[in-house]
Amino acid sequence: MPLIPSRVKYRKVQRGSRKGRATAGDTLAFGEFGLQALDRAWIKSNQIEACRVAINRNLKRKGKGVPEFWVAVVKDGRMLFEVGGVPERMARESLRLAASKLPIPTRFVMRMPGG
Repeated sequence: MPLIPSRVKYRKVQRGSRKGRATAGDTLAFGEFGLQALDRAWIKSNQIEACRVAINRNLKRKGKGVPEFWVAVVKDGRMLFEVGGVPERMARESLRLAASKLPIPTRFVMRMPGG
């Protein structure tokens, strides 16, 4: 089943701009560990889904999270995925597997102790 909307209001959508750095979503909000983008790109829904499956498979979870559109415009500094409630070693391995599915360089980030 492709991850595309069943109906859209307009047949064509403008492509938008990818320049600049991410101003929102560039810090950890929910988890203790995260995967941060280091470059700009359009990430397709099948790439997002492949990352989600790789993370959940490695963490032995049955997580659900539906990507909404055809592509996500990702700017450098954007937090792509967050993981919490697992040891650092397991989180690092899960996010490494997810990063290998993406077309851009990423980095592993951790929440600062006490922050």
